[in-house]
Amino acid sequence: MIKPRAWQSNCLVKAISWFASGERDFLINAAPGAGKTIASSLVAARLIEDGVIERVITIAPRAEVVNQWSRDYKIVTDRFMGKVTGSDTDLDQIDMDLCATWAAIDGLQDAFQAVCANYKTLVICDEHHHAAVEATWGRSADSAFALATHTIILSGTPVRSDGEQTVWMAYDSEGVIDHPEDGTFTLTYGECIDLGYCRPATFHRHSGLFEVELGDGEFVTVDNDSPLLLKRKHKRIPALQKALDFYRLACQPLYEKDGVTPQRNGYQGTMVQWGIDKLADLRYRMPNAGGLVIAPNIEMATYMAALLEMIDGEKPVVVHSQLPNPEQKIEAFRNNSAKWIVSVAMVSEGVDIKRLRVLIYLPSAQTELAFRQALGRIVRTEGLHDDTRAYCIMPNFEVFNRYARRIEEEMPASVRKEPGPAKSKKCPICETENPLGAKSCSECDHEFGESTRSKFESCHHCGGLNPRGYANCQHCGKPRMTSIKISLRDALRDGAIVRGTDLSEEEVQVGEKLAPEIRRDIARSGDHNLMVLISKLPDESHSRLISILNGYR
Repeated sequence: MIKPRAWQSNCLVKAISWFASGERDFLINAAPGAGKTIASSLVAARLIEDGVIERVITIAPRAEVVNQWSRDYKIVTDRFMGKVTGSDTDLDQIDMDLCATWAAIDGLQDAFQAVCANYKTLVICDEHHHAAVEATWGRSADSAFALATHTIILSGTPVRSDGEQTVWMAYDSEGVIDHPEDGTFTLTYGECIDLGYCRPATFHRHSGLFEVELGDGEFVTVDNDSPLLLKRKHKRIPALQKALDFYRLACQPLYEKDGVTPQRNGYQGTMVQWGIDKLADLRYRMPNAGGLVIAPNIEMATYMAALLEMIDGEKPVVVHSQLPNPEQKIEAFRNNSAKWIVSVAMVSEGVDIKRLRVLIYLPSAQTELAFRQALGRIVRTEGLHDDTRAYCIMPNFEVFNRYARRIEEEMPASVRKEPGPAKSKKCPICETENPLGAKSCSECDHEFGESTRSKFESCHHCGGLNPRGYANCQHCGKPRMTSIKISLRDALRDGAIVRGTDLSEEEVQVGEKLAPEIRRDIARSGDHNLMVLISKLPDESHSRLISILNGYR
């Protein structure tokens, strides 16, 4: 039996009291990394022991989180929780607790209804913000679990970015969550830091300046501060204003003249270098500390992985939906000491890799919910002796800056200031402090690995060497801002504007590939009217069409 944290024990008492009063829905609103999975499993164990419930069903965001639930739930309750999919039926005939993804609920509605009808059932909804009242997942959940005896609503970010309300939650007349106090347990990020459950975070706002050549020797400067001003003749170029957006350029691969080699001193290259140096410094205190790159698309993930391998010399783990066995790769990374993992929508909400400490953040979604969920991947503590911080390296972009300031305000004042580079090396075996240059521990003779931290970096203006992290070059005096020259063709290549619709580069490529096949199949069907309609659709838009139609399955 696991020893609960103090807040988890207090939450258990409050939840049991709430359910005993005849109420159905209990909300646990705790910061990512606090331990919501263990807390709700403890409540489930008590309800099972008291005979209040007979079955438990957990709904989680994705398959990797479902697997984590099965492991942690077994540790707490000593009961097996089996993963089910939309193709499973007769679940009420299976003698075990169940776990599924939110996406699987629609196909499991009848089966879940049968379980809730035949057994006293507790439903645990992880990352409940997915269950919007007017959305498919919310409607499916409301129908599937209408007969549940009790529900536990879990979220570290309970408010949806679109402002939509979620099922089973109480709201006031202004649309603000108003769940009863007696039915809610709240633990903020600041409280988690004070209690040692989460690490404080430092945000490295990465500035940059792009010089885009518009032709005839004319350049336009794009940075993170100044609004873009285009001359009249360039305003007529379709989508130019949107293409020359600072964040869009920050998420675009930059190559050397050969078109293959990533720019080591490009915008992302300098982000990666900062992250590599910070991770090397953290490994003096935590030898297995890892880094996470969140990329906006598969192309960018491949590019960032190539940059990491080029600069650091170690090939990172890459996980996205188009690669085989992503869940196994995440599990392997969780349990080894590899430095970096690069992800597209795979290592996000709910995924627990406690050794992650550095995040390079270049997402497709720019919502505060996504931002906080991503930060939750790197703030989990490794125990009472963990004295490391979490570091988020992000574009100096006002949307992200606003989110970061809110999080910084939640942190206790005593930990907001970043302490600087490590001054000693901690032995992972006996925790003895040693000089940074020590080859082995003075107490137990444990041999330390070699640090890859570089002490100097070159100025982007004159090439002179400076102490890493310099503000102004000691040779030419210019500020340390990454300056990148880029052609208009390259600026416009990321995605497309098709009849007023903004498509990503990935959607464009997939659409162009699918279009001939779709038109061929429709022609074979003999449906003339449908053929006329599809002939008017640009090739690039076919990927978006398939995504929309899949939503009706």
